[in-house]
Amino acid sequence: MSSVSPDKRRKMETALNQLKKFTVVVADTGDFNAIEEYKPQDATTNPSLILAAAKMPAYQSLLDQAIKYGIANGGTEEEQVANTMDKLFVSFGLEILKKVPGRVSTEVDARLSFDKDGMVAKALKLIALYEEAGIGKERVLIKLSSTWEGIQAGKELEEKHGVHCNMTLLFSFAQAVACAEAKVTLISPFVGRILDWYKENTDRKTYEAHEDPGVVSVTKIYNYYKKYGYSTVVMGASFRNTGEVKALAGCDLLTISPGLLAELSQDHSTVTELLNEEKAKACDLEKIHLTEGDFRWQHNEDRMAVEKLSDGIRKFAADAIKLESMIKDKMFSAKNGQS
Repeated sequence: MSSVSPDKRRKMETALNQLKKFTVVVADTGDFNAIEEYKPQDATTNPSLILAAAKMPAYQSLLDQAIKYGIANGGTEEEQVANTMDKLFVSFGLEILKKVPGRVSTEVDARLSFDKDGMVAKALKLIALYEEAGIGKERVLIKLSSTWEGIQAGKELEEKHGVHCNMTLLFSFAQAVACAEAKVTLISPFVGRILDWYKENTDRKTYEAHEDPGVVSVTKIYNYYKKYGYSTVVMGASFRNTGEVKALAGCDLLTISPGLLAELSQDHSTVTELLNEEKAKACDLEKIHLTEGDFRWQHNEDRMAVEKLSDGIRKFAADAIKLESMIKDKMFSAKNGQS
């Protein structure tokens, strides 16, 4: 018979294990070798994370295989590079799916953020590559920028093609409402990047976790979704510290970098459920409906969200271009027998 009291047992438990009782924990990385020990349910990637992983010696074989695929499929150099990029993103996803029991999120090129049809076509191509490798679309979330066009692409993919979408680069309440009305599977509101903006653009430089503007934003969105029974789930993303993570315990999902997962696995402080449906139902948020015009106006009224969305798109696009340039260099060497 165990002589350890429940309180003491709780103190012995890691913050990560306590968090998993309230929230689905997701690993935010392309470095799939870094996630196994934390046993996340799902994993998320983005162009910046894939670029970082593609530079690591451990993953050169994936890059080489993707380049062979790109060359073998022919077409112009531009088409070969695009095919290689798609194959590389899916190859990382396939490896991640060997390590997690749930889903992987694979991102559509940020340069398509204002092209609804382009996003739909790219998403269907990525899903086809997963299916060719024996992975059904139920294990994949397609990540799209939360522009108006991205949200409408998500709506079409969900309704017409049964493709599950993860709406990313989400900073404003207007974006969250539009995503819920589009009935996408999941949203990824960014916590840390909101905090970054407030630190850079206001006199205040420090925040307690519960008053962190990113935490406040995600809490409001979660409460709104649960109060009005939307099917879309909330996955907080882009964390700067473990305080932000613990302040959102109870959120549907949280996607966390390996560095912060490591900190949480060494942390033995008590984690309590701060978000839940009961509390959400008691909040005083009014239900709203947004037309395209309403959405554009309300989003535009939020300076932080406007700046962080455009900045996020530019950064993901810049990293996609860096990855393309790396692929072109390796492709040129491969074609000239120097690989």
